[in-house]
Amino acid sequence: MDAASSTLKVRRTCVPAIGGRIKTAAESFVVEEVPAYELSGEGEHVHVRHRRRLRATRELVSELAAEFNLHERDVGYAGMKDKVAVAVQSFSLPLRTLPLDEVRARIEARVGGQVLDCKRHGNKLKRGHLRGNRFVIEIDGCRAGAEADARSMLAEIQQLGLINAYGAQRFGRDGTNAQAGARLLGRRTRSWLDQLRLNAWQSHLFNRWLEKRASLFGWHSLIEGDVAKKTDNGALFDVLDVAAETPRRERLEIVPTGPMWGTDMRRAKGQADQLELAVLQESGATLETLVPTRLEGTRRAAIVKVEGVHMEPLDGNGLRLSFTLPKGSYATALLDELCGTVELLDEGVDDA
Repeated sequence: MDAASSTLKVRRTCVPAIGGRIKTAAESFVVEEVPAYELSGEGEHVHVRHRRRLRATRELVSELAAEFNLHERDVGYAGMKDKVAVAVQSFSLPLRTLPLDEVRARIEARVGGQVLDCKRHGNKLKRGHLRGNRFVIEIDGCRAGAEADARSMLAEIQQLGLINAYGAQRFGRDGTNAQAGARLLGRRTRSWLDQLRLNAWQSHLFNRWLEKRASLFGWHSLIEGDVAKKTDNGALFDVLDVAAETPRRERLEIVPTGPMWGTDMRRAKGQADQLELAVLQESGATLETLVPTRLEGTRRAAIVKVEGVHMEPLDGNGLRLSFTLPKGSYATALLDELCGTVELLDEGVDDA
């Protein structure tokens, strides 16, 4: 099990890939969190909106904890961001009495980067507490005719949705995180690194499920027994009548979901459940091996909306692309669809 076996190989469009690679500078990959809520301006947590380049999320967490004499677990953040990038991300710090101006000055002077905003709120920022991420990405060396074909693909993706695959970043620099996670099944685990590896294993199985489902039923179809998700509010429900629900699926009002295996995961039914179990069993795991590990499970949307799409040409057969994805989705899923397998600047983890 390596990066190649974990990365999805299904393309949803018949338009030929445009080729190209992400430019070599960090400024060619910009990611900015879209907050989930407005801050109150009051409370014991200071929320810092921070801009940096060439810095990993965990590196920032460690340095912020050291600067303010906190445990790393006390520093809140919504998700990981790519290292080789310009990233705008929020962190929360439990600093009940420290003035905001002092917090800002100490971060910029001793941790680095730029503090874009600094405001109080009553709650810690937790994983998943964001609406999504806005990306601006520059691609070099596209083939002739790339712009027209890219616009055609993007229009189709906006209409029908994007396959919500996990990108190569999820599986680590050498692609072995999912394999390491599989070896942890059946054991109690504690460390954040063990959790990261188990999450990579879950993600590997999700990608394999997407691939098998696309080959058997097509990438966008509902099937009997699916657990579907409403895209406006995230509510889950069982698909009892495929024909009746298909028009809502075609309007992207609902999408099918797939398994992120864990003991508390909501199971599909009938044909959909049989497919999910088959992928689990092919991995060598069973429902019983999940129990001692106490791995949390969930459902993940198989298809997501891509919003705010804008594209412009650059010199030298390049393109600048901007778009917004919901939380948990990968820019590389869109880039792989456009470019084929895109050559990344970095393979750091980004699970936001």
